[in-house]
Amino acid sequence: MSRIRARFWDPTGDRYSIPTYPWQMAPPHLLTLRQLAARRLRPGGQGVQAQILWRSTRYGAPGVRAAYLYDVRFALPKRAATAAQLAALDKANAARRTCPECKRDAGYVLPRHLGICLDCAQEVAA
Repeated sequence: MSRIRARFWDPTGDRYSIPTYPWQMAPPHLLTLRQLAARRLRPGGQGVQAQILWRSTRYGAPGVRAAYLYDVRFALPKRAATAAQLAALDKANAARRTCPECKRDAGYVLPRHLGICLDCAQEVAA
């Protein structure tokens, strides 16, 4: 194991206070939120069980990065949205697409910096 990987190897949680693993070395039953979502699961009230740490050389964000892990054995299925929740979401999205100037559905979410549809913005600019 390389020095960098050994630096982040702490399965007992002595050094980092929670179990910590290097990139791609976590046990298979520990998953990130995205991995749980891909399996149509949610954490289900459990706290963070472990973390993955890795050194990042990403431009603008160098340093150590972390990903939090949850135990798939305690995960619950995702809840389905009710009809009322879906209707409220549709209404909210329709309001974000309706231009206050011409009162029509633009077919896209209006840019917040303009507050009106692109056609009306061009007319105002001309």
